[in-house]
Amino acid sequence: MAIRVLLVDDQPLLRTGFRLILESEPEISVVGEAADGNDALSATRRLLPDVVLMDIRMPGRDGIDATRDILSWAGGAGQQVRVLVLTTFDLDEYVVEALRAGASGFLLKDVPPDELVAAIRVVADGAAIVAPTITRRLLDRYAAKLPSARVREAPRLDHLTDREREVLRLLARGMSNAEISRHLVVSETTVKTHVGNVLTKLGLRDRVQAVVYAYETGVIQPGEGDPEGPRR
Repeated sequence: MAIRVLLVDDQPLLRTGFRLILESEPEISVVGEAADGNDALSATRRLLPDVVLMDIRMPGRDGIDATRDILSWAGGAGQQVRVLVLTTFDLDEYVVEALRAGASGFLLKDVPPDELVAAIRVVADGAAIVAPTITRRLLDRYAAKLPSARVREAPRLDHLTDREREVLRLLARGMSNAEISRHLVVSETTVKTHVGNVLTKLGLRDRVQAVVYAYETGVIQPGEGDPEGPRR
């Protein structure tokens, strides 16, 4: 079945450009457009898209609030809706807030067409398109500056074993399964099991949300070093 996409941007020209790109793909169907966050929520309820391609900066309700409201509604309604955020700047502090709101990742507005299509496919499959290392750099730079960047109570952390908490910390440092495997001297299969347990116990959708959660709960601090040292 075709991936149903809702385009949300206050600039009609950009929406037209994205529509032309996406409608050239047989497995993607653009089911609607919205010019602001309020329209985006209404259109999501009406059209039930699989993926919402969401601008951040819009008049009225911005993309962050719209993302939070859409995913809250989708969760309550039992609908699988993913949000892929668009931004003009690759180090936009609002991207971090969008990830906190539950977005599955972000892209730059000048993303090449093939990468845009690939990202929509990835998000529609339930994965995230922001690498944990990129998320970590964003959080290192902006987490302390954001008004809502406060450590929240996290009773769910008590459900993790010591090893699972360690895996969460390493995951938040941007390490891949293979790197965690080498660091802990265990198999990648074991690491995958631990990562799956962490996501399930904490009620998180993917690794990106795990990184954000680790920062919000103080499991890792901005600027905390890479356990394997500098990358080449």
